[in-house]
Amino acid sequence: MKRIYFAIVMLFSFVLVSAQESRPFKGKIVNDEYQVWIEMDFYESTVVVPEQEIFGEVAGYLGAKRDPRKWIVTEAQMEGKSAARLEIINDYGSEDLVASLTRNADGTYTLRQLNGSTIKIAVKGKWVKLPKVLVFKIPSE
Repeated sequence: MKRIYFAIVMLFSFVLVSAQESRPFKGKIVNDEYQVWIEMDFYESTVVVPEQEIFGEVAGYLGAKRDPRKWIVTEAQMEGKSAARLEIINDYGSEDLVASLTRNADGTYTLRQLNGSTIKIAVKGKWVKLPKVLVFKIPSE
């Protein structure tokens, strides 16, 4: 009986891991150096921006630990299984940009700001521009 139970648990675990791998653009990724993260669901656009529910459900957003403002992913178009083209605005709607997010072979993600405004966050009262290329990882629990 223990073997059957163990086999069922292992099978269930395998199914969960496989499901996560098949939807790499759903969840949270982080960049520890700049203390920013991306919350995303590029498949069904079900993300609600905290304290900015007026936007409704969106494809995702970029947030920062040191800045309450958000950069909102208004549109995400999948380009194959490992890349997406993003249209992003700031939460005032006054700045916008086009970026790409690619899932790398090592499990990290690379955000490239392609054209438009530069993403910036406020740190201790001063604007800090994020690099045009940032690498994110899945946070460890």
